[in-house]
Amino acid sequence: MNIIKNKALYVLISVIMVFLALFSIWKYGLKESIEFTGGTIVEISYEEGKTSSLEEVSRVVQEINPSSTVQPTEDGFLIRTSFLSDTNRQDLIKALSFNGASPATEERVSSLGPTIGAELKTKAGYAIAAILAITVLFIAYVFRRVSKPISSWWYGLIAILTLLHDVIIPTGVYAYMGSKAGWEVDVLFITALLAIFGLSINDTIVVFDRIRENLKKNEEKEKKTSFADTVGKSLSESFTRSFNTSFTAIITLAALYFFGSDSTQHFALVLLIGMIVGTYSSLFVASPLLVYVDEWKNKNVIKTSTLFSAPLLSSKKIKK
Repeated sequence: MNIIKNKALYVLISVIMVFLALFSIWKYGLKESIEFTGGTIVEISYEEGKTSSLEEVSRVVQEINPSSTVQPTEDGFLIRTSFLSDTNRQDLIKALSFNGASPATEERVSSLGPTIGAELKTKAGYAIAAILAITVLFIAYVFRRVSKPISSWWYGLIAILTLLHDVIIPTGVYAYMGSKAGWEVDVLFITALLAIFGLSINDTIVVFDRIRENLKKNEEKEKKTSFADTVGKSLSESFTRSFNTSFTAIITLAALYFFGSDSTQHFALVLLIGMIVGTYSSLFVASPLLVYVDEWKNKNVIKTSTLFSAPLLSSKKIKK
């Protein structure tokens, strides 16, 4: 598999996926859970044979709180509303019992104030920004002795681009599912994104490190091997290892998604998508982008040398 030879195709596929994900985020947006907006979650259940319909429950809940949402569960319903006091919550349970015709039992309740939700959102943003900044600095430091043919900073910047690629795509899927199935962004979703950061950057650094080793070998042996050939060789040497490691994790996450509990299903899906696109970006995007940077620098060098040599040639012709 000649990845570098077909790099334009692989990068184009990534660009299309990112574009679709960004379009999904723009069109549908991300539904925030009460962990970020503040509010109350109430799960109720009904006795067998006395279960009310989704339409009836939704009507009652909407009359009490128009911004509420209702989702059916195995034995009842999950209700998300703005913040409810104990008195308001008891009134809600009473209303959902329909004057005793369908007694509702409160299975669990979770409340969070809007101030705490805003603080969680801010801290989540800080955590993601800190990881991106530390990643650039770390890669630039580790690859500081790699200055030819491209600077170590390019390795860090490209790693960040691939990280963004790896989180934007699952976020786009989540935005779509939020619109169609009511999926909400919660702390587990943020945890999944942070896990994707760690898994993806690890795979990318493994490939970059192989490139660094081969560049060092070429320098020691004074081999005049092009940067593109060196990157292609490095990918061939690390492809099997990266693919097998990621494939093992993908199988585990797929099993967790299909056979795990409902509470971890969304978390598993985000991680699963992130692992797939992360493996793809590490092998088919990050390294080809390094080659594109090298080609871009070479073109600039040629243009610059041509620009300065042209006046010199003209002056020689005049002298003759």
